[in-house]
Amino acid sequence: MVQGMTDTSIAADSALEAASWDLEPLLAGRNVDVLLDEALSRAEDFASAHRGRLAELDTGRLAAAMRELEGIQELAGRVASYAALRFSLDTKDPTRGALLQRTRERGAELSTLLLFFELEWNALPDEAAAALLEGEELDLYRHYLATLRRYRPHQLSEPEERVLTETAVTGPSAFRRLFTEQVSALRVGLDEGSSLEEALSRLRDPDRERRAEAAGAVTEALRRDLRTRAFIFNTLLGDKSTKDRLRSYPHWLAERNLDNEASDESVDALVEAVVSRYEVARRWYRLKARLLGVERLAHYDRMAPIESTEERIGYDEARSIVLDCYGSFSGELAAVARGFFEGDFVDGPPRPDKRGGAFCSYTVPAAHPYVLLNYTSRPSDVLTMAHELGHGVHAALARPRGLFEFSTPLTVSETASIFGETIVLERLLERAPDGRARLSLLGESLDGAVAAVFRQVAMNRFEDRVHTERRSAGELSPDRFNELWLETQADFLADSVELDDEYGPWWSYIWHFMDAPGYVYAYAYGHLLALSVYRRYEDEGADFVPSYLELLRAGGSRSPEDLGRIVGVDLTDPGFWSAGLDLIERQLVAAEDAAGE
Repeated sequence: MVQGMTDTSIAADSALEAASWDLEPLLAGRNVDVLLDEALSRAEDFASAHRGRLAELDTGRLAAAMRELEGIQELAGRVASYAALRFSLDTKDPTRGALLQRTRERGAELSTLLLFFELEWNALPDEAAAALLEGEELDLYRHYLATLRRYRPHQLSEPEERVLTETAVTGPSAFRRLFTEQVSALRVGLDEGSSLEEALSRLRDPDRERRAEAAGAVTEALRRDLRTRAFIFNTLLGDKSTKDRLRSYPHWLAERNLDNEASDESVDALVEAVVSRYEVARRWYRLKARLLGVERLAHYDRMAPIESTEERIGYDEARSIVLDCYGSFSGELAAVARGFFEGDFVDGPPRPDKRGGAFCSYTVPAAHPYVLLNYTSRPSDVLTMAHELGHGVHAALARPRGLFEFSTPLTVSETASIFGETIVLERLLERAPDGRARLSLLGESLDGAVAAVFRQVAMNRFEDRVHTERRSAGELSPDRFNELWLETQADFLADSVELDDEYGPWWSYIWHFMDAPGYVYAYAYGHLLALSVYRRYEDEGADFVPSYLELLRAGGSRSPEDLGRIVGVDLTDPGFWSAGLDLIERQLVAAEDAAGE
């Protein structure tokens, strides 16, 4: 551990500076256009061979068709991953942006060529499809094909589907791109025109005056062009309403629940459970106000650090801590995680124009996953490393399931990441020198849990209000969006955080509402599932390890309910969500105790 490390010495961390990606393995020695041309050529051949003939296939020939389809999409996936990851390293480079757009446009062309396959598969009678799925040859495709058939009541004819696919590029996708470009171009009146992300990051500043200044500047920036973003949102809300009607979805969230393989009942139970425990988040914010020395938090205080610590953990030591924690749980898990560092699959240091935050890209099963960090040597960055490596080992262990079954629904995708983060948090708490240091770590963890669970459900409540009102009352004004945002945030925060009209436009930069309607509840679903899995580990100890590894290897080859059963978790139990919420409350009690010290 390095105490009081200066910014200069952080920048001089040689291990960190050396942590950069090698993306060339994604292209397997070929260039982007060669791979795309091959994918499109094979897709044309595939369509010629199988269009209108799917009903004639037996199990063996269907398996052969799926293998060819997988090969085609692997090629396109390599290119898409390469372009997206390369762009994330320098988002202002126009050549990288152009490559990303080109791969998306050619990807839409590929999707149009292959669209017939899913439609013809879903057109088969249930008895015929069930008989085909019994064959052992379809082991790597069975769950995917079975899951596709859930969309049968909602699919249109092939000509109609082709029209929707091709016009999406100049329809809803164009409005989403306009939203992204508008938000990316926002300049906030701080430091000669900060980006929105830079301004939002100042909400973590220890100085309250600087947080307040940043929040006021963000509000001012969001009010510019608010009518345009409200128009974009109205248009996308209307587009979704029309498509839901054409596809006979019973409510605005039905399609997302199908994508997540989550029943309406389980999602309703999740939302109800979290709303009923809003008081846990409020208790944390009241404690945080006391720790910060204010009567009540303002909205811009929620992510403020409760302790200003000079503790720094170098990149090498962080790597050792995470690998040792993973190894204490499972040697196999540690070996898989170590491969990320040894194979240039982690990009570590922050750089100008590099995408902010952190993520893990699964890429495709034939290639290795990649992890992006913006490591600044703070203890919270060690938790972020553990989190993203959790995603990474999940992806790596599930690679043998193949393209169609190695990634999980959003509702399960946080299991390994939160699990890994929690193991490392326990280690950091053990080695913390005093209550002040433990409180700082617990505060970071609680801030993350409240944001991932309680705030995301409050955002789901906002979405529910705007989708419902858009369908019943027509276009919403910018002021009405602001009102609904403040109302649903107030339901969540009650008297623990002071809200005012200045916070009203803050809904208008959140990309999930535009790009992925209904997405946000999956954060809460996945976070609480992961914490419930961790509770099982606490109860069972080493006996839990084999079932956990089996869960990771299964990838997305089973439903979330079946995946949960592998580790003894029953997602159909109405009281299931309480186990995860209890663990968050346990952390809150620990924070209250540490504050007492």
